[in-house]
Amino acid sequence: MENANPNLLEAVDARTKLAGSNRMEILLFALGTNETFGINVFKVREVSKTPFITRAPNMPTGVEGLISLRGNVIPVLSLAKILGIAKPGQGLGGSMMVTEYSKRTLGFLVHDVDRIIRVEWDKVRQPENMAGTTQNYITAITELADGKLVSILDVETILSQTFGEAPVGQIMALDRDVEVNIFFVDDSAIARKKIAEVLDKLGVRHKHALNGLEAWTRLDGMATHAQQQKRRLSDEISMILVDAEMPEMDGYVLTRNIKNDPRFDGIPVVMHSSLSSEANRSMGKAVGVDAYVAKFDAEILAETLRPYLLKAYKD
Repeated sequence: MENANPNLLEAVDARTKLAGSNRMEILLFALGTNETFGINVFKVREVSKTPFITRAPNMPTGVEGLISLRGNVIPVLSLAKILGIAKPGQGLGGSMMVTEYSKRTLGFLVHDVDRIIRVEWDKVRQPENMAGTTQNYITAITELADGKLVSILDVETILSQTFGEAPVGQIMALDRDVEVNIFFVDDSAIARKKIAEVLDKLGVRHKHALNGLEAWTRLDGMATHAQQQKRRLSDEISMILVDAEMPEMDGYVLTRNIKNDPRFDGIPVVMHSSLSSEANRSMGKAVGVDAYVAKFDAEILAETLRPYLLKAYKD
């Protein structure tokens, strides 16, 4: 994979079939240590040799400079420096991954790119008791057939820590008489923080889960309890907001479970993901999401949720 590889993502149709299968594809790479890292293939546009990088003043730590890519100027980040594992005198690395997520295009410099693997989401776990500087940037862990662990990057945290969090601007609260509840799930700590800020500004009560399996377990329990009490679950939950890629159960399977269960009738599901391509929107539509919102624009998220919340209140 040393040369430019625009064919890396040509098999969109094949990967679209992953929707609802609880599987993902991970591009494996190294950062000059003994660790193996991974990133969701859907976030990678292409891989190339490290290009000539134009240095620029006043760049954030870890940003090596800028490149021109097909008419667009994009920043290039050294992942080893961002994660705090760069060795003294270590070069920039031999490969660059061009990533596209959260409406941003970035170049990620890595030591070496290995291969693409397909894994079951239920084999992907949240990291526990991790030590070292990388812990804040790892969203999940999975294991290869040879027993080697793969650390999957939380690219949303890398984006926010490097360039700063986008501020949540002025958001008009719902009418004080409107009482609605949202259940949301996201495995990224920074995403949960920003979602909670938006919901607080809307004046909406909310609960959350850290991954898809935890969300489904809690939602199933709530549905069972409501059924036992002979009440509609929609009287307790006005909306469910799901991330797309999550450990143990992805948002596509979670949405399919919800939409196939009559106990959740009347509860809209909105998918909120950093994967903003039309292919991913189609994947969300295929499993029945009511709306798809790309991360992270606080105003757009709020305005997408507002009509569903007002309708839930009137119902």
